[in-house]
Amino acid sequence: MVTSYNFLVDLSSWGYYKIMGMQGNSFTRVDGVMIIGMFAGCIAAAFWGNNVKLRMPASKIRIFQALFGGIIAGFGARLGMGCNLASLFTGIPQFSLHAWLFTLAMIVGVYIGARVTLLPFFQSKMKMQKVSCSTTLNTDTKNVKSLFTIGTLVFIAMIIWALYLIFIQQTTKLGIAMLFGAGFGLLIAKAQICFTSAFRDIFTTGRSQMAVAIIIGMAVSTIGVFSYIMIGVPPKIMWAGPNALIGGLLFGFGIVLAGGCECGWMYRAVEGQVHFWIVGIGNVIGSTLLAYMWDSFSLSLATSWPKINLLQSFGNYGGLFMNYIFLFLLFLLVLKLERNYRTTLKEKVTK
Repeated sequence: MVTSYNFLVDLSSWGYYKIMGMQGNSFTRVDGVMIIGMFAGCIAAAFWGNNVKLRMPASKIRIFQALFGGIIAGFGARLGMGCNLASLFTGIPQFSLHAWLFTLAMIVGVYIGARVTLLPFFQSKMKMQKVSCSTTLNTDTKNVKSLFTIGTLVFIAMIIWALYLIFIQQTTKLGIAMLFGAGFGLLIAKAQICFTSAFRDIFTTGRSQMAVAIIIGMAVSTIGVFSYIMIGVPPKIMWAGPNALIGGLLFGFGIVLAGGCECGWMYRAVEGQVHFWIVGIGNVIGSTLLAYMWDSFSLSLATSWPKINLLQSFGNYGGLFMNYIFLFLLFLLVLKLERNYRTTLKEKVTK
């Protein structure tokens, strides 16, 4: 029997949580503990980098974008069985066809989102101020040291918690999940990795470096995941149905409208950017809404469709080859989109 609680609400009768196998609460599930670790890593990175300051949204329209973009992104991520991590960065290396459908639809959604957010209605009115000379920024050394100490305490507390889970509670998976989450949180916060900008910037500035880096990362992890599958570790394969396409489209549009994906809003929120607190709230609302409505359309959009594993469809090495072919085609698509942007920009300048 599945028993799951979130915010003291019994979710055991919700169909979505049944198929996802969610049991226990955020402190006893691997995914819940991993997210706690991610927040701890993001907090430590923000305080170590002296990058914590309360910053309010620039305008009312930005609040609207944060809330509704977050809701659409959260709904789409749940519908597509994962966000930029589960249905893209880790989904593709697990040879699940649904991840490819989600990714391609997400790029279309990102394009539509980029075009919509460039409309005058969404442009913030900035107040320009004329200055006569440069201003020297003063650094409060005492405050910097205090923030660094807080970050260190958070980091140490997280390590102690992970060791307690591993050696006292004998729950090695939870302890490792917390350490991995913390390491990932530190990485995305320090490097300011943003999946939203990775694909949005191709259409708005012509920059493709982050998108190319993500593709290279998936190419590397593909061979690593393949080796684990060969020794018996099962991959996570989801339904290759309309849910993946619609979910990817909504997710891509939502993250651009909100200005942050599932990773980006986390580290920006702990830096004190209130805009991303709202994105996070919207994300939770959208995810919960999808889970509540799941039973009404799950059969037609998802569960009646096949779960397609490329390794089973094309054989082990055939599936591995096909995944690399798809990654290469995705790489060429990114370069093509970048070239199209630069060509269009050049034509506008020469007119």
